[in-house]
Amino acid sequence: MSTETEVAPAPAPAKQPQRSGLPSWAVQGLVSLSAILLALVVGAILIIVGDDQVQKAVGYFGAAPGDTFSAAVNAVGEAYKALAVGAFGGITPISESLTQATPLICGGLAVSLAFRTGLFNIGAQGQLIAGAILAGYVGFAWHLPPVLHLIVALAAGLLGGAIWGGVVGLLKARTGAHEVIVTIMLNYVALYLLSWLLTTSAFRRPGRTDPISPIVDKNAQFPKFGDTRLHLGFLFALVAAVFVWWLLNRSTIGFELRAVGANADASRTAGMSVGKAYVIAMVVAGALAGLAGTQQVLGTDLPLTDGVAASVGFDAITVALLGRGTPLGTVLAGLLFGALNAGGLQMQLITQTPLTLTTVLQAVIVLFVAAPALVRSVFRFLPKERGAGAVLAKGWNG
Repeated sequence: MSTETEVAPAPAPAKQPQRSGLPSWAVQGLVSLSAILLALVVGAILIIVGDDQVQKAVGYFGAAPGDTFSAAVNAVGEAYKALAVGAFGGITPISESLTQATPLICGGLAVSLAFRTGLFNIGAQGQLIAGAILAGYVGFAWHLPPVLHLIVALAAGLLGGAIWGGVVGLLKARTGAHEVIVTIMLNYVALYLLSWLLTTSAFRRPGRTDPISPIVDKNAQFPKFGDTRLHLGFLFALVAAVFVWWLLNRSTIGFELRAVGANADASRTAGMSVGKAYVIAMVVAGALAGLAGTQQVLGTDLPLTDGVAASVGFDAITVALLGRGTPLGTVLAGLLFGALNAGGLQMQLITQTPLTLTTVLQAVIVLFVAAPALVRSVFRFLPKERGAGAVLAKGWNG
């Protein structure tokens, strides 16, 4: 009989979850690019469904199925070709894309900065209008020397947006009022304040009965690049992005803002002033949105009207979401949306594809970005990221 003792085999080591060797920003970029690709696929389906030639070919699909596929490919190809040409097909289209992107970048930065501090800033629209009111008034009512006039009007726009955003931060810090409710209400206040001001003699253009202000003085306008609509405000947008990056990543205040955004209770326990962080974040965010307002009234739409903000403030939310709340991502997202806006006009002109298709593309892109698990279910090769989809949670403290 054997006296040897049987030794149980050692348990197999627990299988460690596989992690991508890519940095987090690279994974997020892949997810965003995949979301854009999926959005283009959805857009292609909508183009096919709404195209007259495709519908005619479907009527005799059984006799000649190839005609249907050919019409579908042609419809999508022509539409997207027109979109690309309208956005990048020469100096003028490129300059128009950059012009459309300029206020979106600044508005997106305003939303992104609030996200990083744990605030959901839906008030970029109102802050933009507040900035446009002051910048526009200084632009057409004051008469100052060149350069100085632009500087003063620009400062007025920043001040207007900062005050409008600061009210939100102050109410949040002192009373705990939810920033979503406050910003939504202040959007309406700013809009109707502008509408009322344009009926007064101080703002309405002499001899006109419609709500439109005098044209901003030449000295207060952003200089244009050549014969295009692109103006110096685009460079200010890039400078603003660099400033936000420095503020968040290289300054003590930025560290506190990010800490509060990550965990307000832990930051308070560590001795940080959460209320102060909220006020600073909203003042700076408001100033950034105010900069977008100055770019509108001093660069693109020289008279002040009740449509000066268009939908820039709300589009800025989607830009910030697509940009993952980072300055670089926000700039790239703003450029993408600017190209879609500029190219959409050409697409509608050439192929009669409705301009609203670009709005659908923007919405679908954000939908997929906000649901990275859905994107990875389609593109299974995409690596997982820690905190996937946390961009909303990072900017939402509710």
